[in-house]
Amino acid sequence: MSAPDDLTARVAVVTGGSRGIGAAYVRALHDAGARVVVADVLEDEGAALAADLGDRARFAVLDVTDEDAWTALVDDTVAAWGGVDVLVNNAGIANAGPIEHYPRSKWDAVIAVNLTGVYLGCRAVVPTMKAAGRGSIVNISSVEGMRGSRGLHGYVASKFGVRGLTKSLAVELGPHGVRVNSVHPGWIDTDMTARIDPTGLPIPLGRGGTPQDLTGTVLYLAGDASAYVTGTEIVVDGGMINNTGHL
Repeated sequence: MSAPDDLTARVAVVTGGSRGIGAAYVRALHDAGARVVVADVLEDEGAALAADLGDRARFAVLDVTDEDAWTALVDDTVAAWGGVDVLVNNAGIANAGPIEHYPRSKWDAVIAVNLTGVYLGCRAVVPTMKAAGRGSIVNISSVEGMRGSRGLHGYVASKFGVRGLTKSLAVELGPHGVRVNSVHPGWIDTDMTARIDPTGLPIPLGRGGTPQDLTGTVLYLAGDASAYVTGTEIVVDGGMINNTGHL
């Protein structure tokens, strides 16, 4: 991949941006020159991160399932900084259970955040991106959006949904200069994966991933180096999805 562009003229919004992978995206975009909105329900962590980064960062309270909160975030960002050039839909949750013991409440919760939240975010930023004639939406899916996984029914369905929504939006928004792509991480060292030992996973590169292993892909998709890339998925998993074992 090409080196990421200078993002000095760009405004980016990162959901779930206060910690973990989201915070890594925020810092990488900021380091590349972008003005960044840290959007999250975690107010103390998000506000502290924005304060640490300085004038080119803002914190916004955002529950990604709340339509009105999305409208307010975009309106406030446009008023402060003139638009939204990059949206990284990163916020997500996971839950699990065998299907006969997987209640509707678990299904609804993960679909609401992981899929409906992405839909609402895309819908909210499209008008300002269309008006500018450019934009990049980066939807964070998962390797579980490429395959099945025992017990993760809502999570897998939501991540497949993100992959599909990405493609339909890419077709619709391409004529307006707006690109939409999905990123599919494998095992990444976060609070969500703390109970899983990566040494037991079939990862050809021989190690689990870190949040920093994902930032280059997001920077690439955010900038003009990927100007002719839309509607595609980029898997960042150390090769794990390719290793199905041998007889």
